[in-house]
Amino acid sequence: MVKRKHLIFAVVLSVIVTAIFTFTITNLVSFTIGNKVILSKEDYKMVKEVQKLLTLKKYIDKNYLEPVDSEKLIEGAAKGMFQALGDPYSVYMNEKEFKEFNEATSGSYGGIGVIVTDKDGYVTVVAPIEDTPGERAGLRTGDKIIKVDDVEVTGIGLEKATSLMKGKKGTKVVLTILRENRDEPIVLEIKREDIVLKTVKREVLEDGIGYIRISMFDEDTGKEFKNALNELKKQKVKGLIIDLRQNPGGYVSQCVQVADELLDEGVIFYTEDKQKNRVATKSKSGKVDIPFVILVDEGSASASEILSGAVKDRKAGLLIGTKTFGKGLVQTVEKLNDGSGFKLTIQKYYTPNGTDINKVGIEPDIEVKPLTISEGQKPEDIRDVQLEKAIEVIRKLME
Repeated sequence: MVKRKHLIFAVVLSVIVTAIFTFTITNLVSFTIGNKVILSKEDYKMVKEVQKLLTLKKYIDKNYLEPVDSEKLIEGAAKGMFQALGDPYSVYMNEKEFKEFNEATSGSYGGIGVIVTDKDGYVTVVAPIEDTPGERAGLRTGDKIIKVDDVEVTGIGLEKATSLMKGKKGTKVVLTILRENRDEPIVLEIKREDIVLKTVKREVLEDGIGYIRISMFDEDTGKEFKNALNELKKQKVKGLIIDLRQNPGGYVSQCVQVADELLDEGVIFYTEDKQKNRVATKSKSGKVDIPFVILVDEGSASASEILSGAVKDRKAGLLIGTKTFGKGLVQTVEKLNDGSGFKLTIQKYYTPNGTDINKVGIEPDIEVKPLTISEGQKPEDIRDVQLEKAIEVIRKLME
């Protein structure tokens, strides 16, 4: 135990020394007089902040009644820093959580298949992933998950809540949810499955209309979309419907690949960071040579909104459905040496016309609200009036 304390002290001290040295070299505001180091007020404040953590750690080690797990303290401090940002998309993850996070965006994992966010303190469904236990059980965009089995999840953090929902294939999990216009909580028992991400589906509808459904943007979506588009072209489709409803986003790079197939040369979106540095992402010349429309709804988020915003602003196609979710932030994902990692919001993105859609969403060109699902009805039993409208519109564009 003594060795561990000495090691932690040495690490924290090393951080302080390194910070002082880095600021000295990069900012040239620190200098020495004899054996003293003169720092700027800003640098001194940073050192004092780190010293505060070290002082608290020493006091806990010396006085806390029970044995102290130093690793847990450091993990807690790291999580606390990210939670204090008040940003649901910025989060520190320990090694186990970071591994699970990566599994959720590539390959397969055991769970129920639902994308959630933190909204007003609640674990809120952005969208259930298509053809997963969560969707089949009836989870909807906007549902607030308040319990996972017997654990209250309000306020415990997204990563902790999602880890509780995951588990081995075949095991069951019970979710208690709050739903708009329902007085009583709804309890859903869901059997976990291996969630295999198949993000692109295609088919030919009536009158030579192509249809491509993108359920989310994972690491292969761009390639899968291009293959689907080429297959539909071989079948001589004359118009195209791209369905982004309930698509919670994913890899922006894959969204860009899809946009590159649909748009001619020009801006897809641009980002701004803390220093107001602006970087534009552009599509190359050459675009699809048939008219297309895009279906969107309140479950269309993030990368889905990047694609939708570019299409709308550049008047390349029409958006049909309801207003999108409204996530216009960009995160970086970094892995640390011990296997832990973090997501941190570092940029905000804007549509080509400079529209900030964060917490606002994108209005469709043609609004079509879905028919209401009554209790006991299954989604597949309800007429898809949004798709019907898209078919009607694309027929006119094909004339």
